[in-house]
Formats: sequence, structure tokens, C-alpha cells
Amino acid sequence: MRRRSLLIAVPAGLVTLAGCGDDDKSDTAKSSSSPSPSASASAPPPPKIVDGPLPAITAGTKFGEKPTVAKGSGDPSKDLAVKTVIAGGGKTVAENDYIQANYLGQVWSTAKVFDNSYDRKTPLVIQLAQGGIIDGWRYGLVGKKASSRVEMSVPPTWGYGTQGNAQAGIKGTDTLVFVVDIENTFNSKSSAKGKDVPQSDAALPKVGTNTDGKAPSIDVPKSDAPTKLVAEYVIEGDGETVAADSSVLVQYKGVLWDGGKEFDSTYSRGQLTSFSLQQVVKGWAQGLIGKKVGSRVLIVIPPKLGYGDKPPAGSGIKKDSTLVFSVDILAKM
Repeated sequence: MRRRSLLIAVPAGLVTLAGCGDDDKSDTAKSSSSPSPSASASAPPPPKIVDGPLPAITAGTKFGEKPTVAKGSGDPSKDLAVKTVIAGGGKTVAENDYIQANYLGQVWSTAKVFDNSYDRKTPLVIQLAQGGIIDGWRYGLVGKKASSRVEMSVPPTWGYGTQGNAQAGIKGTDTLVFVVDIENTFNSKSSAKGKDVPQSDAALPKVGTNTDGKAPSIDVPKSDAPTKLVAEYVIEGDGETVAADSSVLVQYKGVLWDGGKEFDSTYSRGQLTSFSLQQVVKGWAQGLIGKKVGSRVLIVIPPKLGYGDKPPAGSGIKKDSTLVFSVDILAKM
């Protein structure tokens, strides 16, 4: 199993299509033995952000390289110290965005590395939302640009609090040092990126190819629905391939084959969603496996791979409905 990031402030739930529209839960990483300390009942006040002191990065100084960071010298700041080490030119990170980043974290006083994504060779994808990540990241990375390297010194107040994190070797008095390489940032306006693929089969729905963050159109033909799963590229990206055990960050829109009525959409809610393919209806999982990040995929799900005769209450989906989805695969988590 993939190791869960220590940055997560609370254990994340899982989104399943059995609860269409419930986007308040997300699966940011697979479960593991790594600790996930609970957020405090009352959030601390916003920190004052200062530019130091911060330990030197002594090796791995280029963006994307695993850094080596010196031990902190003297006492760390009681405030949140943040410095842009390498300034990128990508999109600006905003609060509640999902970021994709590699990072290394260590204790100020000992230089002991307690977590890093570079060795896992998998960047973290996580939302900068209150209760979803330690506050030092939430406050320190907002306003930074993708392709930037940021170094931070995070006091306990905006880290793991006075309880620390015993399993990670973090005491309640430890200030933490992070180096973060921000690869990308995603929000409710994010879309697929790739090449349009011809949609020549008149028996299948036609999906819009706009990439402006607005919901694509889905035009369902007035013909019988296919009896087998359909999963076709509308826009083909060039990112990593989605596997059966992957978690993904997506935009999607779902309509009924009969009548074309929309029953669920991240666009309508203005909020991305993330989930494990092991936690969704079979049609979603089978339709996305093997597809590439950055793509928009048309998925037509027959009842036996969807909800069959047990659709979610209040979803507007009738028994034995064929479902049509447009799914933008924004990131693999």
C-alpha cells in the first residue's frame, strides 16, 4: 500500500457515486500505517508570515530534486516563516485549491526527516482546505505559483499542535521545516488538457470539447442505449495512466441516457472531487482504468455496472437507468 502523507490533518473519507453530490468527503491517499492527527476543535488564528530564519538547502537545489536541508540554527521563529526559493511562472495557488507537489519535511532542531514524497516517486495531491491539511501549508502556500519551490518553517501552532505526532517522532514543541515543489494547482475552473479525439459514432453521445472550466455539453442520441460499457476519449491527455488501485482528482458531469437530464455535476457545485477507483461503481472504475491524466472521457454505464435496481435515494435516477458521464481526469493521487 502507498504510504499516507503525514500532512493530512484529518482522516479523509471516500467519495462514492452511491452518494451522488456528496463532495464534502474526499480520498486524498490510500490508508496506511502513517498517522493522521486530528485537527483541533478550534482552529488557531491566522499566523503572521515572516521571511525567516530558514535553514540552508545544501544539496538538491533544483526544482524537482530531493533537497538536503541543514539543521536549524538557533531558535526558530514563533511566526510562520515562508520563502520562495525558486519562483515559478505557473498558475497562482488559492485557498481551497488542490495542489500537486513534491515535498520534504524535517524537524528544525535535529534535521531529522520525518516525511518526503521524492523517495515515493509520487507527488502529493491534496486540498489546501481547513481541516484537510496542516495550517502551515494552508497559509504558507496560498499566493505562490506553480513551478515554484517554497521553504517553510512551521511552529507547532500551525503544525501538529501541542500533541505532536509521536509515530513520526514529532514532539509538541517541534518546529517543522518543509521544502515544497509545487507542480500544479487545480480548482473548479480546471479542465482536461490534450488533443481532441473525433467523435464519429452516431450511436454514442457527443461531448463538448471546451476547456474553459465550464461544463461540457452532452448530447444523447434518440436511440437505444448500449448494453455494454463505453469508455472513449473525447480529449486525450498525455499524463500518467490510471490504474485499478489509483485515486483520481476529477471534474465530471452525469446525465441520464433517457431524456439527457443532468443528475450530478462538479461544475454545478463549483467543487472538484477525488476518490479511489476501488470505492466507486464498477462502470466508473472500469471506464477510467487505462486512461491518461489530462483526458476527458465519455463513459456510458449500463445498469448492471451502475446502480441497477437500487439507485441512490433522492438522486433522480430511476431503476435500471443507463448513465452517461463526461469525466476530466485532472490528476492521479
